Amino acid sequence: MEHKILENLKSPLDVKKLSENELPLLAEEVRDTIISTVSETGGHLASNLGAVELTIALHRVFNSPDDKIIWDVGHQVYTHKLLTGRYNDFKTLRKEGGISGFSRPNESEHDIVYSGHSSVSISTALGIAAADKVNGKKNYAVAVLGDGALTGGLVYEALNNAGRMKDTRLIIVLNDNGMSISKNVGNLAKRLAAMRSRSGYYKLKAIAEKVVSKIPLVGKSLANLIFKLKTEVKNAMYQSNFFEDMGVTYMGPIDGHNIPKLCNALEGAKIINGPVLVHVNTVKGKGYTHAEENPSDFHGVPPFNIEEGDFPRSTDNFSEKFGEFLFNQGAKDKRICAITAAMSLGTGLKRFSEEYPDRFFDVGIAEEHAVPFALGLAKGNMVPVFVVYSTFLQRCYDQLMHDCALQNSKMIIAVDRAGIVGDDGETHNGIYDTAFFNGIPNITVYSPSYYTDLNNAFVNALYHREGPCVIRYPRGSQLYMPEDYVCSGNSFDVFGDSDAEYAIVTYGRIFGEAFKAYEKLKSEGKKVKIIKLNIIVPIPEELVEAIKNVKKVFFFEEGVKSGGVGESFASVVLENKLSPEFILTAFPDCFVKQGKTDSILKQYNLDSDGMYNIVKENL
Repeated sequence: MEHKILENLKSPLDVKKLSENELPLLAEEVRDTIISTVSETGGHLASNLGAVELTIALHRVFNSPDDKIIWDVGHQVYTHKLLTGRYNDFKTLRKEGGISGFSRPNESEHDIVYSGHSSVSISTALGIAAADKVNGKKNYAVAVLGDGALTGGLVYEALNNAGRMKDTRLIIVLNDNGMSISKNVGNLAKRLAAMRSRSGYYKLKAIAEKVVSKIPLVGKSLANLIFKLKTEVKNAMYQSNFFEDMGVTYMGPIDGHNIPKLCNALEGAKIINGPVLVHVNTVKGKGYTHAEENPSDFHGVPPFNIEEGDFPRSTDNFSEKFGEFLFNQGAKDKRICAITAAMSLGTGLKRFSEEYPDRFFDVGIAEEHAVPFALGLAKGNMVPVFVVYSTFLQRCYDQLMHDCALQNSKMIIAVDRAGIVGDDGETHNGIYDTAFFNGIPNITVYSPSYYTDLNNAFVNALYHREGPCVIRYPRGSQLYMPEDYVCSGNSFDVFGDSDAEYAIVTYGRIFGEAFKAYEKLKSEGKKVKIIKLNIIVPIPEELVEAIKNVKKVFFFEEGVKSGGVGESFASVVLENKLSPEFILTAFPDCFVKQGKTDSILKQYNLDSDGMYNIVKENL
């Protein structure tokens, strides 16, 4: 379809200029653009389709970027990007050099913060509102979060503080596309909710409170009495309300696909003196039948066929393979439990969750809770396996130290999406976990290269290693495997001549690329061997013997250089008074932008050609 309105929008000011009759057409054009683009680039579909009218209303009511809109997670910002001057660039969504699938400040002044993790928006918006108050500004800070974010504990820490900061201009928009927040009773409660969602209600309320408080002698006492009576009546109607118990004014629920009602409610929220939550009901996947009927399947999708709603569902990847191995072991060992933080589909746990529901625990977006919860399971003679994306495990550093390593109980942390994740970019790359694991005692960290390695590591972690174990594996499929490769089960493997003058050392996914470089060098008559680390923390002591006569060590790592495995390896070299020249290739201390994984590995010399060239240049 033509996008006559959308293609002419250059900023939110243009959204404000549209007539009310043009808004449904704008919403239709936005949905068409999102569906057609994501069908080619992949991305978050259902969540964005559900937030179209809400985003239009936000930009009608608020004055971005003076009013700061903070998007929780950021996976619902596609409409926001289209309304803030990025329509022409939208076709580059999630592509290398293109616009991000999340909010990114260097893209637009309307993207206030980087946002790729959940449950942080209220804290950030509250900080902005507090700063505005100190600086005498009259702007609004708006946090937009989905109902899933309410499973994260940080939301409640923020609400607890917001409820005590009564005169801040904080507005929280809860985009509820499935869960029930508070139970309303009867038609009267519904009418009350509708009335409380109108801006005129709050104007009248403010005038009435002002008049009553000025009545001589009894004004303040009467105002307090009226407030108490009103609260009791309201609580009876709503059977109490959690948010108002926390000190945050509650409005709603509002139809999240009715732009005039949304605008009216948001205007009403602006009048309230203090933090307010606007509860909005939306349909996830709205406007695209396949996404509405299967919102979970269409939450994050690869490129797909629009008419049929079909997209490839490959089981040839590390996530699905680990889920399969976990299921198989769980069938034999009734002590094994699986824990996920709202990522059961992404981490391959669907079958385990269906077959063993009593041993499957989805803790929601609460990674910090998952680790001490696993400790409790371990103390109860179960064997917990916490499967989590590397980027989300970053939240758990304290729990990994205190509730995992210090306790030295048997638990397994399966770190999915370790290394480069590609299209999701800076907020999701898993290249930092090796650095923080290196500083934690008592932990064994496996980094398999192939599916056979993955299964072997899991069995070893379950039955042959004491204390907590980590198994980290990448997104996607295994790369090149040598024809005669056999999983040894050793802590490391050496390929090539034992008396070689040069050694390539690596681990994980890029071993296959390193092996191709090694084969090419060997074919040219170079005396080189390759060492594959299967356990990366701690560095196996036996490695000293394998490199004691080597002149140069080339270490390649799909992780950050500072604090990573390569630096630990170099420390072992120095401590044992070995004297090879050590050349480390890893990611510098940076945030790696989005792009295809193979392209990023090539860019940082972590593909076979890059490795070959580095070794060849330094021989």
